Amino acid sequence: MNQYTSFDRKVVWLNWVLVGLLVMITVVPLVYVVIASFMDPATLISQGISFNPKEWTIEGYKRVFADDSIVRGFINSLFYSFSFSVITVFVTMITAYPLSKPDLYGRGVLMTFFVITMFVGGGLIPTYLLVKNLGMLDTVWAIIIPGAINVWNIIMARTYFSGLPRELSEAATIDGANELQILFKVILPLSKPIMFVLFLYAFVGQWNSYFDAMIYIKDADLQPLQLVLRNILIQNQPSQDMVGANTAMAEMKQIAELIKYSTIVISSLPLIIMYPFFQKYFDKGVLVGSVKG
Repeated sequence: MNQYTSFDRKVVWLNWVLVGLLVMITVVPLVYVVIASFMDPATLISQGISFNPKEWTIEGYKRVFADDSIVRGFINSLFYSFSFSVITVFVTMITAYPLSKPDLYGRGVLMTFFVITMFVGGGLIPTYLLVKNLGMLDTVWAIIIPGAINVWNIIMARTYFSGLPRELSEAATIDGANELQILFKVILPLSKPIMFVLFLYAFVGQWNSYFDAMIYIKDADLQPLQLVLRNILIQNQPSQDMVGANTAMAEMKQIAELIKYSTIVISSLPLIIMYPFFQKYFDKGVLVGSVKG
């Protein structure tokens, strides 16, 4: 700090204060939800959260895991998110690679067509009719297929491919490799940062999504965790298995609060666990296009 001027030191301290506030804004709600998930509902409603472990309980987690819809929804969400992410990354890579070739005939027309779809869509009703006519209603494909293509992801991947040395492709061509071999054996092994970033984006987006499932999925066995969580958080209607048939309305409200926080913690675990493994690739991938656009 001695090498800084008085003004620079003030700016540094101001930055630290702002960063501290951002950390507090992020951490405080997280800590509140985690502790509230272990709190007795009566104590939580009357006094708020407590850091005394003697006042904690795991009753909320017991009720959550005892309900088949929660466990089934959690498994469904994992399947939907993982499958959707794999398909999204695969389709994005095989689409972005030819578009990164400067000598591709009609490249500008194709990119214009893709960009237009970012701003102009068919709307909910035409999309629903399309999904229905394709026979995908009440199937897993209604969740996985319609949103698998994302133009922004294609632009990011194309930018990343454009930044790779062209000498690699030229050397592989001289050795007799075709375009598919170049893509899968040369380009993709060097594209792990952008692939992991796209995978993480797609996984998080699908994991937090509930609207498509609410529109296209009526079978309770196929509904993701987000719909069950929506019933708890918005409609405040936990199932009879979680509350009990003879529970009074006041107690039902308290238990609903306990279940709500427990479900939030459980639904957030996959994302919290995934990020540390993706971080080293995420830091590289998010900088795509920052220097060379």
